[in-house]
Amino acid sequence: MDKRDDIVEINLGELFSILLGRAFLIISAGLFFALTGLFVSKFVVHPVFESTTKIYILNKEENQTVTYSDVQISTQLTSDYAELIKSRYVLEEAIQRLNLVDITSEDLAKVVKVDTPSDTRIVAITAKDEDPLMAMEIANCIREVSSEHITNVMDIDAINVAETANVPTKKASPSVFRWTIVSGFAGTVIVALSLDRKSVV
Repeated sequence: MDKRDDIVEINLGELFSILLGRAFLIISAGLFFALTGLFVSKFVVHPVFESTTKIYILNKEENQTVTYSDVQISTQLTSDYAELIKSRYVLEEAIQRLNLVDITSEDLAKVVKVDTPSDTRIVAITAKDEDPLMAMEIANCIREVSSEHITNVMDIDAINVAETANVPTKKASPSVFRWTIVSGFAGTVIVALSLDRKSVV
């Protein structure tokens, strides 16, 4: 038992001294990988932009006072609205209106995200695309088509636009900072582990 503990302590000490002695190499590798990640995320990977529009839905009849019960029902139904927004009918209609070529409803569903914050009647529709203008157009078109579809299916009097989508000025991904940090950390770990294996051998 004592001999094994001594061996482990000696090996750990040797490994620490090896890593400390080659700290310059490890740090240099980390910086190299970090710069590589920065370059790839900034100049190689295509940026993706996101644009969001929001609608306000209240389940009530015209000329009626809004009650607390109306608010509760509308809040509970937001998940149903989310399903209708991403339904095949809405997606296919949006494709036709936008004259999108070589894209299916399944492809469009992948770039559209619907959020329904809890305890609210607000539904947020977010579209992403490499073209910021197209991201805005997709979001607004999905909002228009889905508003008509929800009105017909759910027998809603009206759906108000809480916020229209605008042209995004900043890309949503990739994150240059995240790519740089993760790449630098990964490079440091890889080089450190490779040095450990060489020292053990």
